[in-house]
Amino acid sequence: DVSESGDEIVISAELPGMSQEDVKVTVANNVLTIQGEKKQESEHEEGNSYRAERTYGSFSRSFTLPSGVDANKVAATCKDGVLSVRVPKAEEAKARQIEVKVKS
Repeated sequence: DVSESGDEIVISAELPGMSQEDVKVTVANNVLTIQGEKKQESEHEEGNSYRAERTYGSFSRSFTLPSGVDANKVAATCKDGVLSVRVPKAEEAKARQIEVKVKS
């Protein structure tokens, strides 16, 4: 999900079961890239039966950042399986209110 407020752009990605070490966020040439790899193994042995499952998968998503953002201040956090990447807008790109004066 990508959302925008007056101060920043926020990219959210659901990454269930992935640890912080499995995810990589980079910014290069005004492109933000989120990469990850999931490795999961489970084994179950009961009586004469044995079952092993292995699932592996990798992903990569890239976003071209708009002009007017401060790519040097990108911050990423992960909580409860949701990665949030915050891209702050540069001061000159933020909307500002201009007072209208009335002449009498």
